[in-house]
Amino acid sequence: MKTNLKNLTLEELKQFCAGEGLQSYRSQQIFRWIWKKDKNRFLDITTLSKKDREVLEEKAELPQLEIIKILKSRDRTKKFLFRLTDGETMESVYIPTKKRKTVCVSTQVGCTLNCSFCMTGRTGYIRNLSSWEIVDQVRRVESIIDERISNIVLMGMGEPLLNYENVLKAIKIINSELGMNIGARKITISTAGIVPGILKLAKEPLQIKLAISLNAATDAKREKLMPINKKYNLRKLFDALDDYYSIKRKRITFEYVLIKGFNDSLIDAKNLAEITEDIPCKINIIPFNSIKNSKFKRPSPIIVKKFIDYLYPIAQAVTLRESRGSDIEGACGQLRARR
Repeated sequence: MKTNLKNLTLEELKQFCAGEGLQSYRSQQIFRWIWKKDKNRFLDITTLSKKDREVLEEKAELPQLEIIKILKSRDRTKKFLFRLTDGETMESVYIPTKKRKTVCVSTQVGCTLNCSFCMTGRTGYIRNLSSWEIVDQVRRVESIIDERISNIVLMGMGEPLLNYENVLKAIKIINSELGMNIGARKITISTAGIVPGILKLAKEPLQIKLAISLNAATDAKREKLMPINKKYNLRKLFDALDDYYSIKRKRITFEYVLIKGFNDSLIDAKNLAEITEDIPCKINIIPFNSIKNSKFKRPSPIIVKKFIDYLYPIAQAVTLRESRGSDIEGACGQLRARR
């Protein structure tokens, strides 16, 4: 079986080259041609000798995600449907603003968590994405938009911290100066609250950002939205976040999907402010994005404003995330890889 070189970190690629009799410095050249220059044929790596290219043709491969479809939103957001080499499909979203060119990346085909406000969980879980499948989403999007990606958010299909090793490996490839060279501070992992993963991430030297999909400030309400709260309740989650902040000293983002008549009252806002007051953070309010056959509804703009206005004087920092790509089912909670 051929070795997939796109699934290797630079250090692993050095080991591969040594095993195949290629000089050590060739690994840097190959890595750069793959991820910086986006070459998917060994024939195109012109700095290699003919002999080295023949070795690579025999022993290695450079697969590529297939773009099946691109949907374009009125707000310039683009949703990409990818086919994987085993025939499975998943989605990524490109979100441009004046200051940033962001890709929302998936980490799993489907999701195990079955959050009630999210479409992805309804599709069921199929498998983790490998590191190269995570990175190649960014590379394929960049090749289509023909602009440099500035920010990565791991907020697409799946729970990143349940695919921990592949996600961290992908981030190292994205962050590498010889690769896509996107700064760690421009990369955000969003988790539903996988406590062991948070504690493990705290020990990583990379200065990536952490976002928590919170969505309710009491266990009773959060369990109705997110079954994972039964395993990792709010006390366990916030204990882990205290440990995370004590090590990383980086502000945490709390994502709060605002749902009409469920978690949008002023009492909910008060509870949210209280539960987050002891940890340096930002609260990101996200009005619910409609999904089919859901009992949940989006609150009115007046209710959203009242909720945020109540939080402003008492919470540390509050922002409203405007939905992007909702008309193409590309907004938060809408991804499901449907053709």
